[in-house]
Formats: sequence, C-alpha cells, structure tokens
Amino acid sequence: MQAEELKKLVSDVKKLKTETQTVELKAAVQGCPTRLFDTLSSFSNQDEGGVIIFGVDEADDFAVKGVYDAGDIQKKVTEQCKQMEPAVRALFTVCDIDGKAVVSAEIPGVDIAERPVFYKGVGRIKGSYVRVGESDEPMSEYEIYSYEALRKRIRDDIRTVDNAKLTLIDEKRMSDYMLAVKNERRNLADNVAEDEILELMGITKNGVPTLACLMTFSKYPQAYFPQLCITAISLPGTEQGTVGNDGERFIDNKRITGAIPDMLEEAVEFVRKNSRTKTIIDDNGYRVDKPEYPIKAVREAILNALVHRDYSVHTENVPIRIEMYRDRMEIVNSGGLYGKISVDVLGKVQPETRNATLANMLELLKVTENRYSGIPTILREFANAGLPAPVFSSVHGEFKVVMKNGLFEEAKPAFESIIEFCSTPRTRAEIVDFLGKSKNYVMSQLAKLVESGKLKMTMPDKPKSPNQRFIKA
Repeated sequence: MQAEELKKLVSDVKKLKTETQTVELKAAVQGCPTRLFDTLSSFSNQDEGGVIIFGVDEADDFAVKGVYDAGDIQKKVTEQCKQMEPAVRALFTVCDIDGKAVVSAEIPGVDIAERPVFYKGVGRIKGSYVRVGESDEPMSEYEIYSYEALRKRIRDDIRTVDNAKLTLIDEKRMSDYMLAVKNERRNLADNVAEDEILELMGITKNGVPTLACLMTFSKYPQAYFPQLCITAISLPGTEQGTVGNDGERFIDNKRITGAIPDMLEEAVEFVRKNSRTKTIIDDNGYRVDKPEYPIKAVREAILNALVHRDYSVHTENVPIRIEMYRDRMEIVNSGGLYGKISVDVLGKVQPETRNATLANMLELLKVTENRYSGIPTILREFANAGLPAPVFSSVHGEFKVVMKNGLFEEAKPAFESIIEFCSTPRTRAEIVDFLGKSKNYVMSQLAKLVESGKLKMTMPDKPKSPNQRFIKA
C-alpha cells in the first residue's frame, strides 16, 4: 500500500478502536515484538491475508506512538517471516504521522494448496493459526488435517472398514446398483467380472468393504459408525434453551439412522412433519397450501450434507444436525468447503468433489444427479417461493445452510437482523440474500450501522473491496 493508504488505515482503526479480521496492531516503541508467528500464520491462512501495523498502541487508547527504528523493525520482521513454513513474503510501508514513524507489513494469503502456514520452531500442529475476528487461534488438528487431505488427495470415502461384512447389505439395493453399472458402464459389463466391478467402483478394496459401500448399501452402517447419522430437532423458539408454553424443550427430537438413501427420505419427512403450512388464495381464487420451506430445496440441502460431509476419522463421531427453529432451519455438517472455492461462488462454478466414489454410487442409484445442481436448485426453489435466499457459511470445519421461513422477519427491524446475522463475518452479497431486500436498501443500512459503531468492517482500509466483510462490534 502507499503511505497515504496506511495513514487512512490508521485513522480508521483509531475511529473504530479495534483490531479486525485483517488488521493487527503492535506498539513496537521499545523494540520489535518477538512473537509474531501466530499472526503471520493466521493472516497467511486466510484468502484476504492481513496487515500488521507497528507503532499504534492498542493498550493506550490506540494512540500513535511510532516505532523505535523503522529500518530495523523491517529487518527483524523479515527474519521472523523466514522462520515460517512456507516462508512469508511481507510487503512493507512506512509513513509519518505527527512526526512519528509507523510501519505496516502486508501479509498475503497463500494458495490453499500451501496451507497451513506454520512456525517451524514448534511444528505444524502447534504452530498453525487461524484468524477469528481480532484474535489468532490455534488451528485444530482437524483443520490441519483438512489441508493435508486436500493436498495429498486423501479419499476418506474409500477407506476400508475391516470388521464389516458384505453379507449385511441391502441385496435389493446392491442388485439395482449392479444392474445400473452394467447398463451405464458398458465397458465394465462386457469385460469385467462382478467381483472386479466391486473393486473398480470402490465398493470393496482387496475384498474389504469401504466406508462408501456401507453408507450406501449396509442395512445399518451405524453398527460400525454410530455417529454417522442425522440428529433432527424442532424447537419452540428462535434459539436453543427457549421452552414452550408447557415447558417443553423440543417439539420433536429424532435420531435418524440407516444408509444414506434411507436417512435422506426420513430426514425430509421429519422436516415435512414439523413444518407449518400457510393457506393462501391464488390469483384464480383457489385455496392453496404453501409449505413453510420448499421441500425440493430441503431435500437437496440434506442430500448435500450427506454426500459432501467429511468422512475422515476426525469427524466420524459428529452427526449431521437439522435444527428447526420458529424463524429458520439450520442444516450443519462436518467438513467445510472442499478445494479452491469460496461461499461467494457456490452454485456459480463447478467445485471439486470430496467424496467422488460415494457420489458416483448414489448417482447410479438415482439418489443424486451428481451434476452440481444442488445449490442452484435450492436458490431457485426459495426464490420461486418468495422467501429470502438461504445463507451458506463455512467456518472452522463446518458447513451450514440457514433457511429463513419469512414468518418473523417483518416484525423485526432490518438493522437488528443484520447485527444478529453478522455475529460471524458476512459479505455484502450474503447480507442482501439474507434480508431478501434490495441492494441499495441493504447498503444504506450497513453504512448507518458502521457509522454508529454497531458493525465493523474487516478491511476498513479497503471499504469497497469485494472481499469486504461486516462483523458485529
């Protein structure tokens, strides 16, 4: 950045009186901070990178104190950058503010294939960090593993389950599958024996059933993986802990088990049963029952969670969650977005597939199309129903879909909804989709909330950046 940009960034920070997702402050009056690796790591491990500003003292009401020596601090910071793996390449800027030297170090985000960036002095497990708001938090073992799995192309859906037996499978479903393979994969049907087809299609590996096989064909895969299921609850309020008129904590509560095709249908039925129906009169004067949520979209969201969740040993004890509140429904699965894709482009580009073998099995059984049409279908169904677009988020190894039913939003002021929604950083597009209102209206609300200090920008130095996010103050 240029010196004038740095001055403006310092001015914005002083006004907001806080560090952000992309800005870290260090006083550096007496010398260079000796422990920068946590921030170097966390900024490197996020797409937008970050800026460390030396010479502003957060502990003294964000006063500009200046640095002890602008030249030496750049040298010392560079030395610490070289202790990272891979090495961090900082870009420095120096400016004068009221006769005091302020130095910034811009830390670029690295390609996802090179993450996690970590401090070599303590190793990958202890030296990898992630930025959470204004703090640097140690990465979990699972977050570190997820990068390793992507880089090494680890295929958890075809890991073998040594104590599993092929005799405990749904014979009708397997028969339908083999028939589909022979009809649609003619080169296999004509040239390969049946036991070899099982190996080539990932159903077995050296004769041992794979996890994908169990999740698709087993009569009860939870005998091997009790938590690879769905927990579904319907609640009486808009948050957990609220009780109903009779003191009930749940309206309905169910653990859904079985193979993926069975769990899918049972979960959709749970949502259908616990959804409210609104009766409207159409343009022709006929009575029409309108469901609380478009069932086709619900099915796609649950199917996505089942197919694209993480099936590694790190997450096999975490079920998929369906939580139905009075104003919304949340569907949450382990495993964030896979590969080089962000939430902003979901449904617009073709993503990589985490569980390609599992997806292929379900495609042949006609459970899924496997054509990346799930997200567009969800968005289209909600638009046709006149409901706010579902909001997708991927944070700390979890993927979440939030579906608003529109029943409570009219009674709640827009600014309250925005502040609540921005408990985690949100882009402009996400907020527009969440409210279901015009972009100009949302932009005016955001400007007021930032001005009042109720919202903060994660990149105050770049207010118009497409990577800009807003977070509750």
